[in-house]
Amino acid sequence: MSERRGCAALGVGRSGIRYRSTKPDQAPLRMRICDLAKSRVRYGYFRIYILLRREGWRVNHKRVHRLYRDEGLSLRLKRPRRNVSAAHRERQPAALRPNERWSMDFVSDALFDGRRLRALTVVDAFTREALAIEVDQGIKGEQVVAVVGRLALLRGAPGAIQVDNGPEFVSKALDRWAYENGVTLDFSRPGKPTDNALVESFNGRLRDECLNANWFLSLADARSKIETWRRHYNESRPHTALGWRTPQEFALAAALQAAE
Repeated sequence: MSERRGCAALGVGRSGIRYRSTKPDQAPLRMRICDLAKSRVRYGYFRIYILLRREGWRVNHKRVHRLYRDEGLSLRLKRPRRNVSAAHRERQPAALRPNERWSMDFVSDALFDGRRLRALTVVDAFTREALAIEVDQGIKGEQVVAVVGRLALLRGAPGAIQVDNGPEFVSKALDRWAYENGVTLDFSRPGKPTDNALVESFNGRLRDECLNANWFLSLADARSKIETWRRHYNESRPHTALGWRTPQEFALAAALQAAE
């Protein structure tokens, strides 16, 4: 029986029988999404979508979301409870230019054998750049001064530095350096880490994407891996607060705008 008579007997159109799907093969896109999720295990689907667009993939974010879920890559984010009656501190005015305000804090972790290490993180409040992550087994006030002094030689001294009330930040060494360089030390209120929310958020990313994802065999190994992550954060990681640009791209655009 011919195709025409067969279709007439079944009551179906010949165009439907001859149709061949033109849907593109999704296998390469699936593989790339899995590769990105495997190398950056704490990236959600939208950040992966931004990276794909940067690589030249002409793909809709809804398709990335569907494939991301199909591959079982969705992250489970545990949301903390919020008290409705909690008082909210007034937000500080946003920084308007690079070097206007830095934020500093400490993060603690351990080597594979249990030996503790500390990391001093310094972030620019305007460009969101991770200016430095100083790693050592113990960091004193003099080392904090050495780090900010080195950064000031490269970028110039900031107008203010947001810090908490840790002994390294209330030390005489840092106080003297700030006085000599005309820098204001903006201390958080005791028991209020949200006063320095920017660096707290950065430290959360550092722990989630680097400290929890790596096994440090020695202090030198920790310094190397953390510095690699810092460079990736500045140069390759899209930032939501910067319009999905990297901190380095945002800083360059700000410098060009200031030059005009």
